[in-house]
Amino acid sequence: MPKQKSHRGAAKRFSFTKTGIVKHKQMNANHQVRLNTTNFIPGYRGEPISYNAAEAKTIHKLLPYK
Repeated sequence: MPKQKSHRGAAKRFSFTKTGIVKHKQMNANHQVRLNTTNFIPGYRGEPISYNAAEAKTIHKLLPYK
């Protein structure tokens, strides 16, 4: 049986903790941050955002070997 391929777009965006929780970096944090107000900028540096169980199941299917 052939190996499954990882979804390359998902592989670049998501990572997993050792317990299998999916996390990703917040959007809008890289490009033209100077246009945002100073209230938002520290929030972009915070903890990664984790997903609920239904979305995590879909992401695990896209990334079978992570």
